[in-house]
Amino acid sequence: MSATETMKAAVLVAPGKFEVRHVPIPAIGRDDVLVRVMQVGICGTDIHMFHGRYAAEALPIIPGHEFCGTVEKLGEGVSNLKVGTRVVADINIGCGTCYWCRRNEVLNCAEVTQIGIGRDGAFAEFVAVPARLVIPAPSDIAPETLALTEPVGCVVRAAKKAQVSLGDSVVVLGAGPIGNLHVQMMRLAGAAPIVVFDLSKARCEAALAAGADVAVSDPAKLKDAVLRATDGIGADLVIESVGLVKLYETAFDLIRKGGHVAFFGIAGPQDSLAVPILQTVLQENSLKGSVAAMGEDMRQALKLLVNGRFDVSPFTGAIYPLADIQQAFDSLPNRPSDLKTQIRMS
Repeated sequence: MSATETMKAAVLVAPGKFEVRHVPIPAIGRDDVLVRVMQVGICGTDIHMFHGRYAAEALPIIPGHEFCGTVEKLGEGVSNLKVGTRVVADINIGCGTCYWCRRNEVLNCAEVTQIGIGRDGAFAEFVAVPARLVIPAPSDIAPETLALTEPVGCVVRAAKKAQVSLGDSVVVLGAGPIGNLHVQMMRLAGAAPIVVFDLSKARCEAALAAGADVAVSDPAKLKDAVLRATDGIGADLVIESVGLVKLYETAFDLIRKGGHVAFFGIAGPQDSLAVPILQTVLQENSLKGSVAAMGEDMRQALKLLVNGRFDVSPFTGAIYPLADIQQAFDSLPNRPSDLKTQIRMS
């Protein structure tokens, strides 16, 4: 494969505007792998980037980080992978040696970048990935399932950070794609009961089908529903999965004394929250942040998906070819029942 060869890629050239272009196939270094992309999911982060609300300084860029594919080419220093192997990948690239990288907190590394966010990603025929971040996947699992590994890894990490115990009561604020996955993860972790809130009745129904015990679409009824489900105590854990200050404020009103709020939804860089300090101290409440799958989170997520622990059927119904990526993004607001939209490369 020569350096002059090109590939088709969707370049986000400005907020709201993709251009499908022929661009050079990315070069790989000694310790890298070139992956031929099969399927890519549209993440909430991609949507924020599309609207200019996140990582705008990186434009123009090829987004896309929820992907699977096959190994196309190996760097000369890579010996643990084979061409043709189906793979997924950890997207978080740190220095690998600092304090944060050693603790699997790569996003805190001073040199961190992310595939599809800080550097070109997978809305393309090929993507370059450090070999140490590539994870072999079974060849008999559908690409649309494997492309869910990264978002499932995110909720795996959130569950570990929140230290969910058997029988913990959990409220998930937001029943979109990641909220639905949080519900499924909480069920696997043994949480009970699980209460979901979303303004969309359709998404509430989907959350109930995914394992939620109670779903609420009326904000005025949410607190009463949580208190009824928890014998008047309040929730052990509230997960904010949308990124709205108002919902984060709501979370503090729903936890029990000694309960926890999981900060997951990405808000704007200027958004801030007035934390009730006295309440937090006296009640021994806590805040737990989590954002992306790193390291073993991805391998655990892949195991869960391969062994059928997640119901992926609500996430695999909306698939667009690369040529129609602009339409896929533009139509998202009109397709609330599609929990996940994916782009198919081949």
